[in-house]
This record gives sequence, structure tokens and C-alpha cells, in this order.
Amino acid sequence: MLDIKVVRENPDLVRAGAHKKHFPDRAEAVDRLLAVDSELRELIPVIDGKRSEQKQAAKQIGKLSPEEREKHLEAQKGLKAELHELEEKEKSLKERMRAELLLIPNVPDDGVPDGKDDTLNVEVRTWGEKPAFDFEAKPHYEIAEAKGWIDFERAADMAGSRNYMLFGDLAALHDAVLKLSLDHMVGKGFVQVEPPLLVRDKIMTGTGFFPGGEEQTYRCEKDELNLIGTAEVPVTSIHAGEILKEDELPKLYVARSMCFRREAGTYGKDTRGLYRVHQFQKVEQVIVDVADHEKSREHHEAIVRNSEEVLQALELPYRIVNVCGGDLGVPQAFKYDIECWMPSREAYGETHSASRFYDYQARRLNLRYRRADTKKAAHCHTLNNTVIASPRILIPLLEVHQQADGTVRVPEALVPYLGGREVLG
Repeated sequence: MLDIKVVRENPDLVRAGAHKKHFPDRAEAVDRLLAVDSELRELIPVIDGKRSEQKQAAKQIGKLSPEEREKHLEAQKGLKAELHELEEKEKSLKERMRAELLLIPNVPDDGVPDGKDDTLNVEVRTWGEKPAFDFEAKPHYEIAEAKGWIDFERAADMAGSRNYMLFGDLAALHDAVLKLSLDHMVGKGFVQVEPPLLVRDKIMTGTGFFPGGEEQTYRCEKDELNLIGTAEVPVTSIHAGEILKEDELPKLYVARSMCFRREAGTYGKDTRGLYRVHQFQKVEQVIVDVADHEKSREHHEAIVRNSEEVLQALELPYRIVNVCGGDLGVPQAFKYDIECWMPSREAYGETHSASRFYDYQARRLNLRYRRADTKKAAHCHTLNNTVIASPRILIPLLEVHQQADGTVRVPEALVPYLGGREVLG
């Protein structure tokens, strides 16, 4: 969440940020927050005065006669009751204040383009040549079904629509891509994490997914737990509530995990194949560092390069886009998406999202570090990016590298992960 000082001093900027993200209802939270904040700031001196009065009265009691003491104690009962009522009001106002702060989106950076949805994201750069086939190219699901590598019908019978089962070579390819990505990040000095897949509401709230993302989340209400949609959630929360030493930073983490998303609101969209499914695996990179905007921008470019290096190793054409305000989530200040070329869609399809948050998540998580110079505690900055997400990445892998005889060429970087095989099928 934002620092209350930022909202007090720049309410128009914060409102404009919410409107740029196309959250007009959340822009209204700014005025509600300021009203509660004003009431609270007026109340605190009154409470302090009553507490001071109570202390002074306690000091006087030894100087009073028995008759005066009885009247004095009676008066103190009234003061205590009044103070209790004021403190309860203070507690209620602070709760309301936090609730409004949780609704207010992070302020987008100046470099975020205007736009209502992903069709207005701005291309930054491209890499690779789109394939030109001299045979009739097939979509990934036809390639996979012809080889017996995938089964949607049995999976749907077991678990409902948007589910799948992978077999044989495709299951091996799926695992190989994830292993390659994880090895790449560990080689870059990232610490591997095996995180929990079920987390409490406070962790979803701390990373900015709640309030607002409940409809996309599989919730285990009996246990008050939630299945994660990305390892970003538990990994960013590793040091929640802690004060780290500045020389411990940056923290570089990478996690491979199962992920689950309800895909609410996508009825009828991308119903064929592996593009939009409920269950998938992801390798996610997370950085926690000092509160320095320039460092955060440098980290952001670095985590995008990490993912690009993997895609280049997989020999997949892709592009980077600067995500516009309307496609930017509540917690992000800036986001790049990476989109791979998918021949069956005749378009680029999103495969990665790289986000920087500054201290927005850290404030919600109470994630801080002790500055080496001033010894004061400050909130950290956080960032994350997909290294690879599968099975979606299998779409371009199968379609871009398909061959006329129905086989699939294995990119050189994956050959060691597939027992030396250069062709699948």
C-alpha cells in the first residue's frame, strides 16, 4: 500500500493514478481515506490530553483526604470510561484507514502508457524470426493429440473444463523447460526456494492480490487458506514482518511451483488448447532490495533479460511490451510483458509478466531493512518476473519447432534435458 504521507501530500496524483489504471471506484477511496485520516488526527490530541489528565490525577491521589479521595476516584472512573470510548474510536478509525489504504492502487510510473486494455500496450522490442513453413502448419493441440501426448477429454471428466493431462514426450518436454529455467536462474546466483502452495489471506493481502483478486483464487474456506496463482505470493512474503540488515540485500530468490487460477470471467475465451488453463507450473524470480528507485529500475531490466536469455535458448521469437495503465494491476508501478510468437494464433501471446512495485508490497507485508547510514528502518522494494510458465510455453515450442513429418525439433539447449534427443515424436 502507499505511504499515508504520499496520499496526504499528493491526493490528485494518487487519484490520477487510479484513473489511469481504470479503477475509478478505487480513486474514490482517496477521499474516504483523507476524511478518516483527518478525523483520526483530530482525535489523537484529545486522547493524549485525557491520558495526561489521568496521569496527573493518579499523582494527586496521595495528597487527598479520605473524603476527597472517594470523590476523586469516582471522577477517575468517568475519565477512564471516556478514555476507553475514545480509544475504541481510535482503533475503529485505524482499521477503516487501513481498509481504504488497501484499496488504493500503486501510482503508475510516468513511463506507463495510457490505455484501457492490453490492445494498447506499447511494443518495446522484438527478437527472433517468425517461422515460415513450407507445409501446412498445425496448432499445438493437433500436433500433441496426433502423438497421444495430451488428453483434454479425460482431464475434463476428472476435473472440469480447462484441464489437461500430458503424456510421454510432451510431459518430458514440459519438465525439461522448467528444469532448464531453474538451472539458468540458480547459475545467476538466485537462491532456489520450494514454497508452500497454500497461504493465508494476510499473505494474499500483503502481496496485493486481495482485496480484488478473490474471484480468481481457489479458496479453501474451511481452513482459511488459498491456493497460490504464482510463487510470487509466498516468496515475496518470506521476510514479512522482519527487519533485514542492509548488507543482506538484495535477496534473490527463484521458485518452481504449481500454480492455480480460476480464470473467472474468461468463459468462451481460448477454449482450445493450453493457453488458458486452471493448473500450471511456473518458475518465478523475486528480488527484495533497498528503497532506491534507480536500483529498482536496474533490477527490472535485469529480470527481463534473465527471461529473454531463456527464450533465446529455446529459439522462440518474442516481443517485449510496456503495459498500459488499464492493463496494469493494482500493486504494480510498472510492468513489462513478454509475448511469444504463436503461429496458430497468428499473433504474439503473453507468456511472462515482469513487475516492479517499489515499497507497495513491502508496506503491506511490513517488510523492512535497517539502513546502514542512519540505522533507521525503511520499507524494502520488491520485484518479480516469470522465468517460464508451462504448459503455455509448450504452445510456441510445439508450433514454432514443428516439422513437416509431424515431429518436433528440440532446441539445442534442451537436448541435455531430454537424454540427448534432438527430435520428439
